[in-house]
Amino acid sequence: MTGPKTAVEWLASVAPDPGACRWEWERNPLGVTLLPAGKGWDVLILPGDLGYPTLDVLSRMLDQPGPVLADFGDSRVGFLVPPGTAARWLGTGIRTAGAGTWIVVPYPGRASRGVRWLVPPDGSGTLTDPALLELAMHEAVVGPARERNADG
Repeated sequence: MTGPKTAVEWLASVAPDPGACRWEWERNPLGVTLLPAGKGWDVLILPGDLGYPTLDVLSRMLDQPGPVLADFGDSRVGFLVPPGTAARWLGTGIRTAGAGTWIVVPYPGRASRGVRWLVPPDGSGTLTDPALLELAMHEAVVGPARERNADG
């Protein structure tokens, strides 16, 4: 194959059998598949009440953050970050998915009743820089506190 990868190709490339993964994924009525974390990306999973404000901050900092997932009920937000990040991440209340774990991944561009893309992958391999994510998390926490203090 030549040329840039599609989001589907990029995501499926981490599966043990990318072709079989795509075939199953495209036919799954829920539009989801399990993919291994730790190969093409890790996932940092934030509680929704931190994840959404963090994504807002990241979106102001960057033209395009890396792919971001939300789970059913919006209780968690997952940021795709470079492989190896999960093994080094220290943060109370932050879950990680890295080598040896699998994540539920929705088919890009297809509506899903459960896990869905807040920022879908574009196939380029862009991931969120963990240092920028950490800064955005701090700003997401401090920003509302700063606003409350300014109001008096």
